[in-house]
Amino acid sequence: MKVIIDIDPENDDECQVTIHAKEWTKEVEELVQLLKKRQPKRIVAVQEDRSIVLDPEEIDFFYARDRKVFASSHGNCMELKMKLYEIEEMLSNRGFIRFSKSVVGNINQIDHFELSFNGTLCVYFKSGSKEYVSRKYVNELKAQIMEGGEPHDR
Repeated sequence: MKVIIDIDPENDDECQVTIHAKEWTKEVEELVQLLKKRQPKRIVAVQEDRSIVLDPEEIDFFYARDRKVFASSHGNCMELKMKLYEIEEMLSNRGFIRFSKSVVGNINQIDHFELSFNGTLCVYFKSGSKEYVSRKYVNELKAQIMEGGEPHDR
């Protein structure tokens, strides 16, 4: 893929993107979806009676329990007023992928992982937290790690 950026102070438009391709491919589709998706800068969580502003990059994983969704960051757990699938969609291009039916993890916070005898992975985060990746999602996690974690450049 070739990327050309033209910075011109005479340009009237704020920003314009043109994609030139021989045919419509999966890569083009992913690029279009990435450009359309808005990136959240912060996520609001609730802890006791306070609303807490979180940076998604500092969150180890999100998990669902008892019909509630929580964020785990540096060993602290805070409740969110969102659904797990909404978080997964919103943060998919920031290094968050599904670990299991009830967990979405941040692969950019992974320190190391160990393979369990039953085919699951035990993921250890830089904060010291750990979570399990079910067999169904192990291959996707490995692929994301091999691609370098973040599916976009900063």
